[in-house]
Amino acid sequence: MQLRIVDRLDTIPAADWNALAGERNPFLAHEFLSALEHHHCVGERYGWLPRHLAVYAQDRLVGAVPLYLKDNSYGELVFDWAWADAYQRAGLRYYPKAVVAIPYTPATGPRLLLHPEADAEHVSTLLIDGALELCRELQLSSLHWLFTDAADTARLQARGLLLRKGVQFHWHNQGYRDFQDFLDTFTAEKRKKLKRERRRVVEQDIELRVVHGHEASDDEWQIAHRFYASTFDRKSGMATLSLAFFREIARTMGERVVLVFAYAGDVPVACAINLRGTDALYGRHWGCSEDYHSLHFEACYYQGIDYCIRHGLQLFEPGAQGEHKISRGFVPTATWSAHWIADERFRIAIADYVQREERAMSDYTDELREHIPYRK
Repeated sequence: MQLRIVDRLDTIPAADWNALAGERNPFLAHEFLSALEHHHCVGERYGWLPRHLAVYAQDRLVGAVPLYLKDNSYGELVFDWAWADAYQRAGLRYYPKAVVAIPYTPATGPRLLLHPEADAEHVSTLLIDGALELCRELQLSSLHWLFTDAADTARLQARGLLLRKGVQFHWHNQGYRDFQDFLDTFTAEKRKKLKRERRRVVEQDIELRVVHGHEASDDEWQIAHRFYASTFDRKSGMATLSLAFFREIARTMGERVVLVFAYAGDVPVACAINLRGTDALYGRHWGCSEDYHSLHFEACYYQGIDYCIRHGLQLFEPGAQGEHKISRGFVPTATWSAHWIADERFRIAIADYVQREERAMSDYTDELREHIPYRK
């Protein structure tokens, strides 16, 4: 088998990459990752330099890893700013580093992409060891695998990487017939509060419309991007995804892109941007022209839940953070990342830190579960 380093995803045919990535997670699709590269949403400007790993067996792609070199920690959503600061105070260089991740996307999924007919353990070992060897050759401080699924987490731990636990809030479809059937599982108090929030949106004469990516007009995409960018402007962040990027995935990914528009009369006042896989919906971005009571909950949560029920999707991941999601039916769910630290002293210190952090996260999750709205 041969391991290759690829700095441009287009050098791998889309069909070959997608045969490994599958269709469950839209962010792993060749169409999504290559669009980021086509429109400079990754690259030198934002400090995400593609160095994807590909394993070939007799010129057949059997394994791959979406890997990037980073000169910052922006857009990762597994926060290591304190680690970088500690390195600097110790007179060491934390950047550049390497990450195996979907840029700007805190969605759990496979990071070791394996052909269904490949020897999974053998190819996984080649990819993990290849990533570590690349980091050593480039004298990088560290390697970070972000939002790994259970299988990859176990493989990375077995290869000696440090595990770090986080928490998000996910919704699970229990075979609900409709939204009311979902609401009927709530306690009376929580059900009343949620219905009141939905009613307030209606009372403001706001209409919600769901539009798939390939159905949206160019005017609608300009509106969606304007709302997306406005959120980053308000929070002093960087709107790294361009309108051209969204236009491309609308064309190449079609109904896997799900927009929720909010209209006051004929005027668009908000938009939520989601992507869907075969059995899950992922909420990604949101923007609003002004503050409407409960509209964020309706556009980003309730419309997504209703969409999942109507389309038979089993999981809704609405994005990172947000304890307020619990009272709206989302439950605390563990997320994982795996880390290799080159410097032995820092590796020991960080290992101690992530162990203590994991215990704290477990206690935090147990406490949060006391507040879920479902009837006991």
